[in-house]
Amino acid sequence: MILKNLILSLSLCCALYTGTAQTNDHSLYPDRITLTWSDQPSTTQSVSWRINGSSIKAVGQVVEEQSIPDLEKSAQTVIGVTSPLKIEGQTADNYGQVSFEGLKPGTLYTYRVGDGTNWSAWNQFRTADVKGGFSFIYLGDAQNDLRSKWSRSIRKAFQQEPNARFIVHAGDLINRSNNDSEWSEWHEGAGFIHQMIPAVPTPGNHEYRRDSMGQLILDPHWKMHFHLPKNGPADMQDAVYYLDYQDVRMISLNSQLIMLDSIAAQKQEQWLTDVLASSKAKWNIVVMHHPVYSTAKNRDNTILRERFRPIFEKYGVDLVLQGHDHTYARGTAGQVRPVYLLSVAGPKMYGSDSERWMEVSGAQTQLYQVIRVTDEKLYFSSYKLNGQLFDSFELSKK
Repeated sequence: MILKNLILSLSLCCALYTGTAQTNDHSLYPDRITLTWSDQPSTTQSVSWRINGSSIKAVGQVVEEQSIPDLEKSAQTVIGVTSPLKIEGQTADNYGQVSFEGLKPGTLYTYRVGDGTNWSAWNQFRTADVKGGFSFIYLGDAQNDLRSKWSRSIRKAFQQEPNARFIVHAGDLINRSNNDSEWSEWHEGAGFIHQMIPAVPTPGNHEYRRDSMGQLILDPHWKMHFHLPKNGPADMQDAVYYLDYQDVRMISLNSQLIMLDSIAAQKQEQWLTDVLASSKAKWNIVVMHHPVYSTAKNRDNTILRERFRPIFEKYGVDLVLQGHDHTYARGTAGQVRPVYLLSVAGPKMYGSDSERWMEVSGAQTQLYQVIRVTDEKLYFSSYKLNGQLFDSFELSKK
């Protein structure tokens, strides 16, 4: 009888606990929160997130960080936009996007997003300064084992450089286009990092698939997760763009389309020429997935070398940040600038058998890179995941 009463009491407690959990359902809260920029980094900040629950409202609140708890009283409320994620014609989830505007340069802000009732945690971001030094992180392909193994790369990079202003992702963030579970792992692997440090991504071949007509289609998750500048060619603005962050012009090219679509390649060629010719930035950096020079003898990206390399050299591009080959390499191909780099952050590895252009090379090693920019110099450092320095160099700007 005593045992029967004990079991009954435990059952009642469990029932009460379950009821309490349901009234505080974490599935109602926003997730996959990602900072990007769609406009000037010194005065704006864009945020994207997945909307959970039945509400389809997208609301953001932002306030200058004053280290006080009463954030709601002085926060500015901004109404965002909601868009459905459609995978193969079926709506999978709704996503919210909001852009905070009219911000002060070089200022720490705190923000949250939600539907007006169910909110995320308050997070922080910092707007770009007008001038001065800063650092950012560059990661090669993530692609595989995102939650279990790539997570070490981005978390160690953040641990070493917590004040990095943004993180460059050089394509192949996931392995299979349209696969929501892989994007879920990518966000879980990064944890809260992209809620505080904006992403600057370029797509790779694994973000693409061909439709029934044979047309290349960018994974629909891309524009849900990344709210990027609309300054690229009219039909490629989801992935071809430039971003001016203080004295650096970051330029994203869509190398998958360059490799497989001659019209898209021609449009990007002309667009890149115009963007570099008009640049007033001290440092010009290009990020794209496929490397101009490969680390494998059986890979030869001729179009990049013949049509885009001359543009890089003519307009003084300083760095070209790449991925795709799942190795590490650095070289200048006989020129002073640009320095061509490729790296891998995820666990998928290839061999390196081309020594024709590389000054430094490595294989079977997960890496992350920290780039520090000052008024006159750029410092590049590549690190193993144990924090050991793998490669470094510096560039001077007269």
